[in-house]
Amino acid sequence: MNKSPIKNKVNLVFIPVSDIEKSKEWYSRMLGIEDGESHFDHLFVADMDGAGMILDTMPMWRDENGKLPRLNAPVVQFGTEDIDRSYQFMKENGVELVTEVQHNKFFVFKDPDGNMLMVCEDH
Repeated sequence: MNKSPIKNKVNLVFIPVSDIEKSKEWYSRMLGIEDGESHFDHLFVADMDGAGMILDTMPMWRDENGKLPRLNAPVVQFGTEDIDRSYQFMKENGVELVTEVQHNKFFVFKDPDGNMLMVCEDH
């Protein structure tokens, strides 16, 4: 078998959002993002540690009614050194929490567009 030319590395994750400016502000506040670049009027490439994140209004991937796809399972995980403090921060900021802290390790929340995302303690 030939060796794959595809790297075993995640470069970026895309998160579907309905309003790029509102989402950029929300994610920046919730994740402490200080910088990034906007492209093509529908992308925001966040300046992140580790794998990159792009907020995308996804004009190409909307259905026939213009409906945006959603992440209906937590397929993106953000790290933290303090899961309880992170949970409390999200709660204080009115974020929709899907779960409480599970196994003293992680919790799931929704962004303003209803995408399910996860925070997990790194250690």
